[in-house]
Amino acid sequence: MRNFRVQPVVYKGGKIFFLDQTALPAETRWVEIDSAETCRDAIKGLVVRGAPAIGIAAAFGMLAASRDAGKKGFEEYWEHMKKAKDLLAASRPTAVNLSWALDRMEKKILASRDMPVEKIQEIVEGEAVKIQQEDEEVCRWIGVHGQEIMRDGMTVLTHCNAGVLAASRYGTALAPIYAAKERGLRVKVFADETRPLLQGSRLTAYELLESGVDVTVITDGMVASVMSKGWIDACIVGCDRVAANGDVVNKIGTYGVALLARAHGIPFYVACPLSTLDLATPEGRNIEIEERNPSEVIRFGGIPTAPEGVHVYNPAFDVTPHPLVSAIVTEKGVVRAPYAENLVKLL
Repeated sequence: MRNFRVQPVVYKGGKIFFLDQTALPAETRWVEIDSAETCRDAIKGLVVRGAPAIGIAAAFGMLAASRDAGKKGFEEYWEHMKKAKDLLAASRPTAVNLSWALDRMEKKILASRDMPVEKIQEIVEGEAVKIQQEDEEVCRWIGVHGQEIMRDGMTVLTHCNAGVLAASRYGTALAPIYAAKERGLRVKVFADETRPLLQGSRLTAYELLESGVDVTVITDGMVASVMSKGWIDACIVGCDRVAANGDVVNKIGTYGVALLARAHGIPFYVACPLSTLDLATPEGRNIEIEERNPSEVIRFGGIPTAPEGVHVYNPAFDVTPHPLVSAIVTEKGVVRAPYAENLVKLL
């Protein structure tokens, strides 16, 4: 088995680089991050995407801001860092990992306020690196616990990209697939294209193919037809936020896949780290859904695909109600309904 080990965020030689996922699979291009502003632009522009990867990116954005702060007193340093945090927090509103990582960095800084600023800057660096390392271990355990839902010879359908490119090493939704492959199980994957930005065909198919996994790309509109043929044994997706009742926010189109899975009697699984749980939000309808530029829908490769002036609705995510979710796979185990009770128990 070939191993796909490209990371979305690389910290090397004291420099921060993001893999530009807008250029994949045609080109492997890296963007250097040297400030909170360049980090914000990279997150907002989807250079880096996927909930865990966005959290990691935000942590390194805080590191870039810390280095940019100079060596003044703590109050001036913290004022600079607070502005950086607010800037990064506004880059994408839906994925909870972003605010989780920023809050964690803030707590680390404030807990060290009595130390010299130079020492705090070292602590910020260590915490960003730690968040990335922890995510790799979390993804590995999602893969381990995900073996509960895997079996030899099965075919899985996934939506969007929740693999190495969206996190670190194994990813989330693809972690059980990679772990099954390592165990010698035969697993096939259908990756739907995921309109309008094609993360499924551009990214998921790319990394699965590079890893030696049997993958087939279909358009979003083909999911029902493929399910009706009996070709899909399970659906596994990642997510950007899980509400306290188990409602799941993920890439637009996920809700439709879940409905189709229910109609065809196919289990629908969600894989995510505990950092994606938002128990402070009761239901999915309370979560802000990011709306993106209309050009993503009415242009393709720079070419217009709809008449100029037409109205466009372009939400980046949708909410899958918890009754459609068969189970949630985390680094601490597989959680099933009732989610309002069992998610709390897990934590």
